[in-house]
Formats: sequence, structure tokens, C-alpha cells
Amino acid sequence: MSAPAGSPHPAASSRIPPKLGGAAASGPAAPAGPGPGPHQQNGPAQNQMQVPSGYGLHPQSYTAPSGHYSQGPGKMTSLPLDSQCDDYYSGLYRVPTQNVVTPNTASPQPGAQQMYGSVPPAPHVVGSTLGSFQGAGSSASHLHTSASQPYSSFVNHYNSPAMYSDNSSVAAQGFPSTCGHYALSTVSNAAYPSVSYPSLPAGDPYGQQMFTSQNAPTVRPIRDNSFSGQNTAISHPSPLPPPPSQQYHQQQSLSGYSTFAWSASGLPSTQDNLIQNHTSLATANDPTNPGMQYGEYVNNQASSAPTPLSSTSDDEEEEEEDEEAGVDSSSTTSSASPMPNSYDALEGGSYPDMLSSSASSPAPDPAPAPAPAPAAPQPSKTAKPFGYGYPALQPGYQNAAAPLNSGVPPGSPAYSGFQQYAQQYPGMNQLSSSLGGLSLQSSSQPESLRPVNLTQERNILPMTPVWAPVPNLNLDLRKLNCSPDSFRCTLTNIPQTQALLNKAKLPLGLLLHPFRDLTQLPVITSNTIVRCRSCRTYINPFVSFIDQRRWKCNLCYRVNDVPEEFMYNPLTRSYGEPHKRPEVQNSTVEFIASSDYMLRPPQPAVYLFVLDVSHNAVEAGYLTILCQSLLENLDKLPGDSRTRIGFMTFDSTIHFYNLQEGLSQPQMLIVSDIDDVFLPTPDSLLVNLYESKELIKDLLNALPNMFTNTRETHSALGPALQAAFKLMSPTGGRVSVFQTQLPSLGAGLLQSREDPNQRSSTKVVQHLGPATDFYKKLALDCSGQQTAVDLFLLSSQYSDLASLACMSKYSAGCIYYYPSFHYTHNPSQAEKLQKDLKRYLTRKIGFEAVMRIRCTKGLSMHTFHGNFFVRSTDLLSLANINPDAGFAVQLSIEESLTDTSLVCFQTALLYTSSKGERRIRVHTLCLPVVSSLADVYAGADVQASICLLANMAVDRSISSSLSDARDALVNAVVDSLSAYGSTVSNLQHSGLIAPSSLKLFPLYVLALLKQKAFRTGTSTRLDDRVYAMCQIKCQPLVHLMKMIHPNLYRIDRLTDEGAIHVNDRVVPQPPLQKLSAEKLTRDGAFLMDCGSVFYIWIGKSCDSNFIEDVLGYPNFASIPQKMTHLPELDTLSSERARSFITWLRDNRPLNPILHVVKDESPAKTEFFQHLIEDRTEAAFSYYEFLLHVQQQICK
Repeated sequence: MSAPAGSPHPAASSRIPPKLGGAAASGPAAPAGPGPGPHQQNGPAQNQMQVPSGYGLHPQSYTAPSGHYSQGPGKMTSLPLDSQCDDYYSGLYRVPTQNVVTPNTASPQPGAQQMYGSVPPAPHVVGSTLGSFQGAGSSASHLHTSASQPYSSFVNHYNSPAMYSDNSSVAAQGFPSTCGHYALSTVSNAAYPSVSYPSLPAGDPYGQQMFTSQNAPTVRPIRDNSFSGQNTAISHPSPLPPPPSQQYHQQQSLSGYSTFAWSASGLPSTQDNLIQNHTSLATANDPTNPGMQYGEYVNNQASSAPTPLSSTSDDEEEEEEDEEAGVDSSSTTSSASPMPNSYDALEGGSYPDMLSSSASSPAPDPAPAPAPAPAAPQPSKTAKPFGYGYPALQPGYQNAAAPLNSGVPPGSPAYSGFQQYAQQYPGMNQLSSSLGGLSLQSSSQPESLRPVNLTQERNILPMTPVWAPVPNLNLDLRKLNCSPDSFRCTLTNIPQTQALLNKAKLPLGLLLHPFRDLTQLPVITSNTIVRCRSCRTYINPFVSFIDQRRWKCNLCYRVNDVPEEFMYNPLTRSYGEPHKRPEVQNSTVEFIASSDYMLRPPQPAVYLFVLDVSHNAVEAGYLTILCQSLLENLDKLPGDSRTRIGFMTFDSTIHFYNLQEGLSQPQMLIVSDIDDVFLPTPDSLLVNLYESKELIKDLLNALPNMFTNTRETHSALGPALQAAFKLMSPTGGRVSVFQTQLPSLGAGLLQSREDPNQRSSTKVVQHLGPATDFYKKLALDCSGQQTAVDLFLLSSQYSDLASLACMSKYSAGCIYYYPSFHYTHNPSQAEKLQKDLKRYLTRKIGFEAVMRIRCTKGLSMHTFHGNFFVRSTDLLSLANINPDAGFAVQLSIEESLTDTSLVCFQTALLYTSSKGERRIRVHTLCLPVVSSLADVYAGADVQASICLLANMAVDRSISSSLSDARDALVNAVVDSLSAYGSTVSNLQHSGLIAPSSLKLFPLYVLALLKQKAFRTGTSTRLDDRVYAMCQIKCQPLVHLMKMIHPNLYRIDRLTDEGAIHVNDRVVPQPPLQKLSAEKLTRDGAFLMDCGSVFYIWIGKSCDSNFIEDVLGYPNFASIPQKMTHLPELDTLSSERARSFITWLRDNRPLNPILHVVKDESPAKTEFFQHLIEDRTEAAFSYYEFLLHVQQQICK
């Protein structure tokens, strides 16, 4: 029965904190090979999964930690402050006049080996108390602390214990296999065939889901709407034409940027072998090691997978990533080779030699057992420098002997037909020149090692932005290296051994922004994607060419043949110069993948919107903003002629909308049985965007008023998500969920867990983890069906974001949070939602993505951070990928790197574009290896390190406690500076000494301790804290740093001096100010950039000319208390201020809200909380924190 959609519908003891950063993946992990590895399961166990250890019971050996600010015998004189901003205009920087006294009782400071032991204990599995599933789950990274009472020397003002908490790691799950392979026709062309994609028919190529139910849905047409029967004709784009053989041309990228593309070809080669990447990860859980641990495996176990898309083999779980393909593309093989049958076979971890060998390329010799790492770093012997001298190879080719375990030696008879180019290994002087003189008896000390006395040097914050350190490579390699905006390491000088890394007490890991928007991106179209036959690394600028026919992999050192097609250079139209190809001249490239990289035809872009229409949601008024944004951006949704879209709404029942072409008006279909959800008409709920555009517009115009008089207060979010999963399963895509309250009906219902009286607690912060595993299990099911869930939480009260966020964390989705949202009462939040939606709806998107990270032999990855599902030890499953997503990974050194002078990291992202193309984006990073502890410190990247530590602290907060995470962050500073002072610095100063590269480390850690995610003693809503933790886990470094340490500028004196020009606009560049009220003046105006929010603080005596020219008010008193916009005034000051703020806002994933804060107004409290160098009632000032760190070092 149908009814108008607008009609009312029927009702229906003491603990030693563990180390920071064990190794639990932040996403679930799954076995990589066809068979189960240790502590892993396949087969029937796939229907179960294990809760991460953070959600289970703690080991019995754990006891409650002591407080952070417990009172001790020795006390430091407190600084009198009547209020947060007392005397903040003084030009003097006050410090305590009384020396810090070491307390009578202090815990011993553990040594390097004690804190960073290199022998991982046996793995263990933590039992879950939340669900019945079992399998391998990943635990959270462990934050360890080296002192039980780190703040015991301070006075009563700091009697608040506990400070930090972390996000748990993600339980793992195998990846579902999919249906048959998408075989594309190969266009033959003499020597260089090229690839083209046949156009796919509009609609669902996989058929529609059938349903059987005794419950007949209610069908009603929507009234009071005039509907047009006309459908907009949309021309279907023609299939991608076969690129001309050997032609280099300009191409417009999918993101709208000008990119380079070139076509070459070669016979496609395929192989049907699966890689066995067994996950065997140990745990580090030694209660006697209370420090920070950066390079060990800890509980990175795998869990089982959800039901596959459609497959006949569990082995198919591994590889949609063979993003890189299941083919051996470094040489041409018969097109009749079997197709890969799994994601791992597509991306390829490694291939059996028997399948990759040929007459001209014998298999490499078996690799000998690795030698144990030396106890202490030793000078490198004659290094076998893979990649050394490559940029100067134009006349001849390097004939470097294969290093140990490298495969075929250059002199092998198999290569007797090729001319040998003799070249000596570089001597000490040559290698020193190649590496910039690093560690090779260099007489001059680098600036990054200059000792800095932090307690005496007040102005350590530079006046310009802090840039990423440049790796100490020769100029040619620097030019070829990957941009730090995409790929960044915490150490730009890699230690030779794990022992050397342990001595440095610094974290080793990578920060990735793999899908960021690029203005220039080389796009390569070729039938043959050249990759190492052993480790499947993509050819890159850091490989070595032994001669014209052979190249040596820079990750595993195997010697590979150069395919015939690769000998031709389309840029120069010459033959025999493979080292000049675009793949070997650019560290970031994108390949157009062939059918070898597909497990099914590329899916269309599918978007489903699931909307809360309960009374609370209608009162908030978000539907008006959402529907208006969709109407404005409907034609800008990424996709092609096959794009499909659907809508669902829910309160105590679930409402579907039939938008099938041919209807005169949309139909609402109501399912009131939320305990047994079914799809009433599966074939008509997801419709072609262009064929049904008029019906979609009519629905969007009607939705804001359809539920105006609703009295339904309940929210059946769980059943609505179950229905969305069923609807999206055949194709996958993106589900956008809008929720305004706690789910209160059906599966996944939640109860309030927040105690408002505990928001300012300095002891225990509870309920940072999920209350139920429902949303996590649903997310893992969605990930298995290539569906990501994005959550928009628009709430005016506690909504248990800790539980709801799981739907996005584990499905590679995004989380948007708008506290106290109301369309009219909070217009700044409403404007923020509108602008966020514009970017969300129009930004680039990738579907069916997988990402694999590879590194040089001897290095290994053990913990991942971000929103994803871990399918194997180095393979991440990403149902969706977007340009705003960031990731982090922790590394360890398993084997000594003494036989190499360089190491490389490569990340490969295989995805389906919104236009239906299968693409592979590859980034390669090269860094030098050093044997000196001083060089390790010289290459420290303090911003990358603090971002990695923040991710580890989030995990630790959830798996253990917030106070443990805070302790471990403090100990990270204490340990690293203590190690530096005892091993590198020979200065006998009484102050706190740090190398120049780490001079900002204590400041950034203090900023992190005062960040909303980790602060204590300040009223913080539980959902606000959890959202801050979610942001830390998924934001790229450039945005995360502004969240941790905001930038402060004085803007009432902007000039064109030092200004930059952006799009014919002059942008002033004012100097940075330290985050202290000491820098504020009553006659000034200051802008604070906190990433997602801007504050403009106006002093009481600010120049009235500035107030009038920029704010549009005659004087200070006339400025309103709630001002969120700068007017467009025709004055030079206004133009400069608006130009600067617009420049800061550009390319932000979230639109920052602007607040104009008057001096002495109540709204200034939030502004002053970001002045992290100042003291508050619950936290140290920067100077006090330095004294505390110094005291801990002196124990």
C-alpha cells in the first residue's frame, strides 16, 4: 500500500605503566597467506573476531598508577596566579626563584636495554569480555612510563593525578574474496600494445538482490509536490581510448589538475600465484620495562574476515592490493597466463621463484640466514650502495655486484649476452660525498646537532613555520626524493641497528598522506608496469641499472630484466635509455592499471545517505542544510554516467525511497519491524543519478518539511545501518550517516555513560572505548563488501561517540562532529556544516582501495594508525580513500643495515577512481643509513615524531588509561634528552640540554598534554575528548600539527614586507609568536590558528582605526560578544587581514570557525587554554615542565 511520503506513518593495587608503542595495529589484521599463520585462523573462524586488548581485561600484574601531581617532600615555589590571565601583559617572564629539589623517594630510571629491549616476547591473545567472537585482534600500542610519580616534586597546585588516554587498536579481519576477474581485451600492436577500457553499461552489473519476507512494506507517494516527468539526458562518456603507442602527452587528471600521462605498451603478463605473508607478531609485555618502546612487535595479531563478496577461496582475501598485480610485469609472459584470484595476488607481496624465473633470468640463490645484529653500532664495511651514483648514469650503467641475499650476481652466465660495465665501489671519500659527509670524519658539526640550553634560551620557537628536515643525501637524490607532504619519516637518518635506535630513545615510523591533492602528477599508461619479480616493488628513481637490460631492486636487491617496452623512452623518443623513463625520474607517479589489477569490473560510484529524522534531528534543523548542499552539488558528485544514489531515513522505523525512473513522484516505503530488517524493493532504492535526477531533486526539496510535526523521539540507528549494509553489499560504495542522539532502539542501542561531574577529573577518565562491539562488527562486514561508513554526529548532548566512531574507524570512513549543533541557535556550526559538506560532496574519492607499504630488507612494520582494516602485515584495506586521510606506521630494525648506505620505503595505493579506472599511486622515499648516535639525533624530525607519539598515546589511553599515556609522553622527552646528554653532548651545563633538532620536543609534548584529547583538570566533555582522539588518528601531519600546537600571529600591523603572491593576491606573512600571554598586548590584535577553529583576540586598547577598518565597528566597546565573520571592507587593512585568513583556510579538510574574542569577555577562556606555555591550575607552564624534565633526568 502506498501513501504520501509526507503523511504520518504508523508507530512501530599499583601498576607499572607499560611502554608507549608496543605494536598493536590500530586496525584489525588478517593472515596474508592462504593458510593460517601462528595464532591466526581462517575458515569457520571468519564469522568471529576478537576484541582488541584495550577492550578486554587488563593483565593481573597491572595495578593502579600513582598520581601525576602527588605531593612530595621537595616542593617548588608555586607561581601566584589569581586567574588564568593575571598579569599577562607584563613584559617580564617570571620563573620560580627556588630551585627544584629532588624528592626523597623516586623510582629508578630504567636503562636503554630495559626500556627498549629488542627481543620480543611470545605473542599472546587477550580475551574479550564484550562478545562471543574470537580470532586474532590487535592490541593497542603501549605507552610506558619510567617513573611512578613524575610530578611528585611540585606543590599542592598540582595534586591532580592522571592525564592521558589512548585509542585501542583495530581488530583484524580477513578480506573477502570477490567474483571472477574482469578480463579486458588486449589491443595488439606489433611491439607495443596498449590498453583501453570498454565502457560498462549503466546500472548494476552484478544483478539485484532478491528478498523474501512476510512483512509487506507500506508504500506511499509523497504529496504536495509537482513532479516533472522529464529526465535530463546525459551523454555517456566514451570508453578510454587506447593511448597511441609510445606517445607522451598532457592529460587532465580526475581531480581536475593538469597531469602528465604517457603511453607505452608491452604484452601484459599474468601469474596465478599467491603470496604467503604469514603474520607472526609477538608481544612486548614486560612489567619490568617501564619506559617507551618504539621498535618491537606487540599484539599485532590477525582476525578473521567477514563474508566474501563472492568467491570460492579464502586466499582471495589477501590482495586487492596487489594493487600491484598478480602478474610478473618485469618481463613479458603469455597472455594466457592464469589471472590472479586474490587481492594479494594483485598487489603482490612476493612471488615464488619457480613462477617468476625464465631462461634469461634464473632464480636468485637462497638467502643465507641473517646475521645477528651487533650489540653496538660498528663502522660500515665497504657498502654495497644500491642506488648509489644512479643520477649520474647517463653514459654507462653501474655494474654493482649483488649484495648478500640479492639474487643473480652480475657475472652470471645468464647475462653473458650483455656487455658488462665495470665500476668500482665508492671509497670512503666518494661515499661521504654521496651522503653529504655524514658520519665520515666530517669536521663541521651540523646545525641540527648544535646544543641548546632549553632552560636559558627562552625564544626557541622560530618566527617562521617549521619545515621538514632535508635528508642528508647528495643533490641528485634529494631532487628525486618524495615530498615530505606525502611521505615523511620520524628519522631522516636511519640507524644501522636496532641497538643504536634503542640508545637514541626516539620513535621510528612513517607519516603518510598518500592520496593528497596534487597539482602535478605524472600519470603513466602502459601494458607493462615494471616491478621486482621477488618483492614486487615498483621501479623507481632509487633502483640501480647494472646495464641496459638489468636493474637491481633497491628494497630486496634482486636483479631483474628490463622489459623490451621499457627500453623506449617516450619523452626523448629514443631507445636504450630506461633510466630516463618517467617512472625512474619521479618518486611519485600514478599508473593506469590493467585488468590484471582487478578482481571484478570497476564498480560505479554509489552514494547512500542515511538520515536521522527523529524529533531531536528535526529540531536541530540539519536537514535543511544537507538537502540544500546536495541540490547545489548534485552534478559535482564524483562519478560517471553510472553513478548511483539512494536515501534512507529513520526514527523508530526505517523509511526507504523508491526513485526509479518512470515514477511521477518519489515513494516512501516504511519498514516498522526493526528486529528483522529487509529491503522492500531492492531494485529501485539505488538509482542512476542522471536518469532519476528530477525525482531526486523533488525528494530533496520535500525532505526538510516532511517530518516537521513528528513526535518520534527514538532512534533506530543500528537497524538502519543493517539495512544500509544489505543495500550496498552488491556493489560497495559510500554510506553517509547523519545522527543527532544516542541510538535508543533495536540492535546497537546505547546508554549514557558520561558523568558530567567527572569532566574535570584529574584522576580517571573512563569510557574512552566502545560500550558494544556491534558497530565494529558491522564496520568490518561493510569493509568486506567495499563499503565505507562516514559519520556526521550533530549532537547537543552526550551521544557515545566512542561507540559510534567504530563504524567509521574500521571501514575506512570519516568522522565529523558538531557539538551543540542547532540551525538557528548556533549559526557558526551551521555554516561550518555547510562548508564541510561542500568539500565532502565534491572532493576526490577512490573506491575498492588497498595500500601496501614496502621497505628495504632489514626493516619491518609492526603497528599501523588510521581508519582502515589491516588485511595482512603490510596490507591495509580501504573501502574508500579520500585526500584528507592520513596514516602512520611504526617501524623496527630486524637486521643490521651495515651492508647498505641507503634505505627506501615505498607505498602503493591501488584504487578505483570515480570514473571507473583502476589506478595505482606510488610514493618512494630514500633515506641514508648512519652508524653514529650523533647522526641519528641530527636527523630527527621533531614534528613527525610528535605526531607518531600522539597516535601511540591515543592507543595507550584506550588500552590502559589516560594517566599512563600522559606519563609515557613525558618519559619520551626524559628518555631522549637523557640519552642525548649522556652519549652525545659533552657539555656540563646545569640546564636542560637538547640538540637543535629536538629543541621543540618538550614544547610539543607539553602542547600535547594540554590538548583536548589528553588534558586533565579542565572540564572536557567525553565526546569532545573522543573526537579529538579520532582526529589525531586520521589527520595528516600538516593539519595535526596545528591541532597540537596552534600558530599565533599579530595581525593589527600587517604589511606587504615578506608577503607572498597567490593567484594574483598578496598574502602577508606575519611572524609567529610564542603561545604565551606574555606576547599579548592590550593595544594589539592577534590571530590564533588551531586547525579547525580561528580566534581573533582584540586587546582592550587596540587601535580604533584597526577595529573600524577590519571589524567594521567604531570602537572596542561596540564589538559584539559573538562575532564570527570579518566584513568585506574597502580598506587596505581589511584586504590584508582577509587575504591572510583566506590563505590559511585554503585546502583544509574541515572549515575553521572564526571567533572574535574581546579582552575581558567570558569567551576568552577557550582562547587562553591554547596558550600552552602558560601555567594553568591543572598543568605546568613551559618553564616548569622543563624543570620537571630536568629533575627526572637527574634522578
